[in-house]
Amino acid sequence: MSNNTSYTDAFDELQVIVTEIESGEISVDELSDKVKRATELIRICKAKLTTTEENVNKILKDLEGTEE
Repeated sequence: MSNNTSYTDAFDELQVIVTEIESGEISVDELSDKVKRATELIRICKAKLTTTEENVNKILKDLEGTEE
């Protein structure tokens, strides 16, 4: 999965991983891989949220400029 992954896809996969970890039925080796993957997914989600926030702020700033 890359940064082209949608926020929804990354979030959904993250939820699956959390459920698997909470079930306690994965091995230590799998746990390590799942935690690494979860970290990657969290980074993707955070980047998407940051980009969205920046875009919204730009749009709002542009709107403020047109109202004057």
